[in-house]
Amino acid sequence: MVAILAAFGRGGAVLALIFLVVALLKQLIVLVGFLLALIKIAIVVAFVAMIVMIALAIFRDRSRRKHEAEEA
Repeated sequence: MVAILAAFGRGGAVLALIFLVVALLKQLIVLVGFLLALIKIAIVVAFVAMIVMIALAIFRDRSRRKHEAEEA
């Protein structure tokens, strides 16, 4: 009887360890996915900001040239 309980105890410990590793791996996969999503969002935001800065520079240059043409 004691041998059976000891075997179940060892088997239960191994099973619990496996479940713990699986749960931690699931959490790690979710964390990596979340971080990748943040990186993708940051890249899109940086790209949009760069496009806006280029557009503002173009409009500012056109405005400056227009004022220079009016003064001359």
